[in-house]
Amino acid sequence: MTQTLPGHRTPPRRRLGYGAAAVVFAIGMAGTTLPTPLYGLYRAELGFSELTVTLVFATYAVGVILTLLLLGNHSDRVGRRPVLLCALLCGAASAVCFLLEGGLPMLYAGRVLSGFSAGLLSGAGTVTVRELAAPGQRSRAAFAATAANMGGLGCGPLLAGFLAEYAPAPLTLPFVAHLVLLALACAVVLALPETVERPRLRSRPVPQGLYVPPQVRAVFAPAGVAAFAGFSLLGLFTAVAPSFLAQTLGERNLAVGGLVVFAVFLASTAGQALTGRFPGGSALPLGCLVLVAGLVLVGTSLAVTSLPLLVIGGICGGLGQGLAFRAGLTAVGDAAPAAHRAATVSSFFVVAYAGLSVPVIGVGALAVTVGLRDAGLVFTGCVTVVAAATALWLYRRGRTPRAGSDRPHT
Repeated sequence: MTQTLPGHRTPPRRRLGYGAAAVVFAIGMAGTTLPTPLYGLYRAELGFSELTVTLVFATYAVGVILTLLLLGNHSDRVGRRPVLLCALLCGAASAVCFLLEGGLPMLYAGRVLSGFSAGLLSGAGTVTVRELAAPGQRSRAAFAATAANMGGLGCGPLLAGFLAEYAPAPLTLPFVAHLVLLALACAVVLALPETVERPRLRSRPVPQGLYVPPQVRAVFAPAGVAAFAGFSLLGLFTAVAPSFLAQTLGERNLAVGGLVVFAVFLASTAGQALTGRFPGGSALPLGCLVLVAGLVLVGTSLAVTSLPLLVIGGICGGLGQGLAFRAGLTAVGDAAPAAHRAATVSSFFVVAYAGLSVPVIGVGALAVTVGLRDAGLVFTGCVTVVAAATALWLYRRGRTPRAGSDRPHT
């Protein structure tokens, strides 16, 4: 029997289930990519370089990683609901920073707070969705968690792009709209059942850095590398694709920029939906191969400056990223012991978000000297090698390693 927080009325266990938790997860994650199609407006207003764009974006990923390292296991102690509420409040504070924007310091502050929100949501949100599902719903709940993550990330640029292009106050209205959604999400969290037995509300955070139980490491290694490569592609589209569309292809419609990024994340969600159709551990290596194909197409689109090819490559890469991401996250979550599940899942997201930030900073630095297109070509070449090597490693062993496997691992 689960318990709720002291002072709250105990709701029926299934009155609000994993679907409601997934909606909260998606709303929170949407705020983290809301500024994506707006960076061009900020550049025109504040006058900064492409490197600064990627640094502002990467500040978000740094916030995510720090939160996961310092608080990744905190919901295992204090409960899921307090952590989810804290994540939503960080998202609201981020939106306020953008609304009060008066220069780069506020942009950096907003992105750091957004990173804190995503870091708290990534571990606690994923685990909450899974734990609110009945035994027969676990497969659907695993998809709901990863779809809420990717779907939310995709909806942010879509919402901001259309509001900025077709509604007044392009740097204000998107964040006001998200604040309203966050208020609704907070109300839902208060009605969710608590899934942690005997939560210790006064428990102090116990930072433990990256923690992967020994019995999970054989699963974690290939899944983590695949997540790194897949999130690198997502980082490219989230941070740099709108600039490439405007500067190289002459496409300055903010709605189009948001739609292109949304298409990549939608493809990721579709890939996650298809993961269960593949037997055994084949989804992870197959996802890596599809990701490689997408990266090759993206690189080709940069070389020939083709918008259709860029979109096709992004969709193909997103599909492969979704296949590999859900397969890896499900394997890691299933293999982790219950007492350390949030910490293990958070460690998985640390690796993924390192892929989201580190390569993108490299693209921004290279763009200053060799130009955005050539920097993108170097990026796609490097990530293609990582994804292809992971697929080869998995296929040589015939399947995704299982927890407790005695196969060698990296």
